[in-house]
Amino acid sequence: MEKKEDVYKTVTQPSPEILYKDRKSKFYAAVYPIASEEDVKPIVEELRKKHHTANHVCYAWQLGVDHPNYRANDDGEPNNSAGMPIYGQIQSFDVTNVLITVTRIFGGTKLGVGGLIQAYKTAAQMALESAQIVKRTVKVQLRLQFGYPVMDLVMRTIKQKDLDIVSQKMELDCELTVSVRLSESEETLQVFDEMHGVSVQMLV
Repeated sequence: MEKKEDVYKTVTQPSPEILYKDRKSKFYAAVYPIASEEDVKPIVEELRKKHHTANHVCYAWQLGVDHPNYRANDDGEPNNSAGMPIYGQIQSFDVTNVLITVTRIFGGTKLGVGGLIQAYKTAAQMALESAQIVKRTVKVQLRLQFGYPVMDLVMRTIKQKDLDIVSQKMELDCELTVSVRLSESEETLQVFDEMHGVSVQMLV
């Protein structure tokens, strides 16, 4: 059975805002952690207020591990000259659940499409280099229901497999929710499934 990919790279806090200059145009770039697409708009609006003389707030984001979603936005720059070069750096650094913004203040000299692509790419790269990139594990939850007599066996197995207990109800009938690495979830499910007196289900 092939192992499911369950480790990904992301950021847990916004990076410092870096400044890249090209022919008097200023490019302010930063990386932000996001949990959903709804997180993007407030950050972009905040940047428009902060850099109120900015001509463009361009960005790209990616969410998800197995089948990631992404979006790239040129915000008025020539087609694919800003958002896609930023997104290219998300791919290059292999990060997800992130938003990268590059805010441009025009300096009076046109850079041309090639110059813009290079500037947005470089600014995004510098922001990622200044960000604290961390590794995270994809986890799933299993709900265990069992009678009091098999409590010791269940607890011993949880300890052996180093599972985190998310919630527990210990009465005559016990219910535990544990969190387990995605790559080990099938095997762990099977272990509990084969225990007499234990019913287990994966929570989606």
